[in-house]
Amino acid sequence: MMYARTLAICALGIVCSTQAIEGQGLSQYRNFELGGDLASVSALAGVVSSEAKTIHQRPAVLQDLEWRPSRWVAGSAEASTDPVDVIVFSFYNDQLFRVVVDYGHDQTEGMTAADMIEAISAVYGTPLPRTARGRMPSRPETESGATVARWGDTDHAVVLYQSLSYGARFRLIVTETRLDDRARKAETQALLLDEQEAPRREIARQKKERDDGRANAAKAREANKSVFRP
Repeated sequence: MMYARTLAICALGIVCSTQAIEGQGLSQYRNFELGGDLASVSALAGVVSSEAKTIHQRPAVLQDLEWRPSRWVAGSAEASTDPVDVIVFSFYNDQLFRVVVDYGHDQTEGMTAADMIEAISAVYGTPLPRTARGRMPSRPETESGATVARWGDTDHAVVLYQSLSYGARFRLIVTETRLDDRARKAETQALLLDEQEAPRREIARQKKERDDGRANAAKAREANKSVFRP
């Protein structure tokens, strides 16, 4: 267990220290820059942009793109030590405003919250005081478990969470606060529009269903009538 823990700390530490050397700041997660567009993020991740899921289309376009890093080192049969299990990139009008990073349980097994804070602080600097209050949590944040540590400034937030629901799992959320505010407002407005338009959409759905039924019946009648023999 101690060996696995040491190996996991080293793997996460190497990833984080490498990024720190490259000058990563609060506006980044690894090479992904907050504010970047879907095309640039998908190119860096090696995921086609058409795989992005559109959450809402009005009053703003909100999209999510999921990326699972390879479990193997490129060009070899060697297993990767990358602790990331999955990343979800969220976009507001084609601008990256949030990065949700789930670390794999196997890659962080045995690591404590203090271990994670130490490794992530090598990238983002000293955590904010525990008394520092963040904004109202978003839906992904409320689903992430307990807040472990927080980094940030007036424009960015980096928060580490730990969930104990299915074993100790860690999640890091990196956010551009200005775009996140706009995305939250747009989502609220979109849900209100959905609610207001629901009756009209249901009427349209029922009409289409009736029209399709009539068209199918007419087509079947024509086909059957031409070959029917009593």
